[in-house]
Amino acid sequence: MKVLVVCTGNICRSPSGEAVLRKKAAERGLHNTFNCTSAGTHAYHVGSPPDDRSIRVGVQRGYDLSEIRAQKISLNNFFDCDIFLAMDTEHLRILQRLKPVDSKSKILLFLEYSLRFRQQDVPDPYYGSMEGFNTVLEMIEEGADTFLNTMYPPTTLSVTES
Repeated sequence: MKVLVVCTGNICRSPSGEAVLRKKAAERGLHNTFNCTSAGTHAYHVGSPPDDRSIRVGVQRGYDLSEIRAQKISLNNFFDCDIFLAMDTEHLRILQRLKPVDSKSKILLFLEYSLRFRQQDVPDPYYGSMEGFNTVLEMIEEGADTFLNTMYPPTTLSVTES
């Protein structure tokens, strides 16, 4: 499965979403079946690393955003990716408008399957305080868990006694 996480400029929310999904997928042993990247709906920051505040909050929680560079979505993404995870309803609308009719990709809100924040927008922390970046990462962590649980349901092992 190839997933593309999308926000506006690809320097705060979507790179955080990418890093969180990659780490959580790796922890579940999904190295060979899950691939994630991120992009922005606008080319404001193409080639730039994530916002320093996103990097700091990510490091505090064990996520590495250092290799991620901002990029803008392209039409090719609609044929290369299986699922787009939009950080808010505006991104969702933009992606739905851009999606070619012959693309089989699915477009969902990042928090589509969230239990705590179901179908809410992940707010843009760019103009806010560090607390906003912490809140966004908390939402992303929960959304990543519920997304992965939905796409790759955990197996339950039954233990029988002899």
